[in-house]
Amino acid sequence: MGGKMAVRSSAGAVGPQAGRTVTLDPALPRKAAAEFVGTALLVFVGCGVATVNFGFHGTGASVAAGVLTTALAFGLTLVVLSAIMGPVSGCHVNPAVTLGMLLAKRITVMDAVGYWIAQFLGGIAGALLLLWLMISTHLFPGYSRAREGLGANAWGSPSSLLRASAGGAFLVEVIVTAIFVLVVLAVTSKGSGASNRLVCGGMIGLGLAVGHLVAIPVDGASLNPARSFGPALVVQGQAIRQVWLFILAPLVGAVFAAGLHLLFHPDADDEGGRFRFGRLTTQSSVSQAAADEGARPAGLSTSATAPQPGAAAPQPGAAGTRPVQGGTARGATPASNEPPGSGPAEPPQPGSGPRQ
Repeated sequence: MGGKMAVRSSAGAVGPQAGRTVTLDPALPRKAAAEFVGTALLVFVGCGVATVNFGFHGTGASVAAGVLTTALAFGLTLVVLSAIMGPVSGCHVNPAVTLGMLLAKRITVMDAVGYWIAQFLGGIAGALLLLWLMISTHLFPGYSRAREGLGANAWGSPSSLLRASAGGAFLVEVIVTAIFVLVVLAVTSKGSGASNRLVCGGMIGLGLAVGHLVAIPVDGASLNPARSFGPALVVQGQAIRQVWLFILAPLVGAVFAAGLHLLFHPDADDEGGRFRFGRLTTQSSVSQAAADEGARPAGLSTSATAPQPGAAAPQPGAAGTRPVQGGTARGATPASNEPPGSGPAEPPQPGSGPRQ
């Protein structure tokens, strides 16, 4: 069974091989739990550093230092999480990455839905944990959600360092998320040379850091709907009113990334001609015909040899038309390189002398 439960349905079957197989993966709760914890930690660390840098101005007047340290916080946290959660769930911790994996046929619909629920809940949990750290522990006296925030994304003045508009923020989020998801799909594909988990995690974390370096001055850098939704829900105000952009734009970028990946690597994720949709497996007619052909006994064929032009049709009852045991027709001359008459002579009949 391999840890999976299979349910077969033969409704509408037209042959012995027809039917549908729906496979339920019992490991999904464990994977979803890993996505929940990973997303919560990513929001807690990344948004915590962003709050210190831009909310409390922890880097002083150096905006460049704040941008760099926040980008590295998100990127390095993802590298660490990939080593922890990668063997369990693949360490998506991002609904946009999960969507890209789904469109590239890496995961099933049921897994994707479970991942999405866990990721959004993890984003909320990470934001609540960060809020508790700011208020209850008195680590940062005088903290105010309205003033210092929780690293939530927003566009326009004064939230954006570049005073970007909604259209500019949407375009930037689509581009940087598409690049990031394309990096994830590329380094985790079967044809990629980055087979080591640490190498893959490092390249993915570097891609996330680069995306943040570009997008932080524009809108605070999302690239992750769950990362944006959690802090926006906790902070409320302008952040929750604008959060729709930071959910929609990364998902659009993921669609573009999956399309480019399938364009560049059309067969990188194909599994034997099968298309899996929510563990619903259907096999193409070509593959089914090949399987049926391989299951036939040797020597049998479904195709008949067409008669050559000008060849006479065999007459009923003619010699060579009736099969005999052993597969040789009566009256047919066996294939041989010896001339006619050179075969073994017939034994003499009893009482007959030698012929003169």
